[in-house]
Amino acid sequence: MASYRTPLGRARGLGSAGSGVGHFIGQRLSAAALIFLGAWALWSAIVVARGDYAAAVAWLRSPIDLGLATLFTVAAFYHMQVGMRVIVEDYFPQQGRRTLLLIASLFVCWGGAALSILCLMKVAFGGGGAF
Repeated sequence: MASYRTPLGRARGLGSAGSGVGHFIGQRLSAAALIFLGAWALWSAIVVARGDYAAAVAWLRSPIDLGLATLFTVAAFYHMQVGMRVIVEDYFPQQGRRTLLLIASLFVCWGGAALSILCLMKVAFGGGGAF
């Protein structure tokens, strides 16, 4: 039977869902940010390793260093979450398993980011004892 649909009509619904562009741009921007923040983190680790714990705390109490450490943490965990999302979406065809892995990845990445930032703040602001 002959189809009366136009070529555009036959092609609709077969291509991109249009939602991946934001993830693509976010991953590239976080990678670019991590280049600079990673270089800063490496240099800072070398400088801080020369001193003791008190020197490291004094270094982290600087607002610029604390802010850059927090930005590095957020960018790294965001980049990891977007990368894991791409891997799960590409290699797990079962919808249920994919959904569970995406949710688990989201909680692990942002939970790790929150815990890391909490630890940075605890050291920087001198909290003692247990959480």
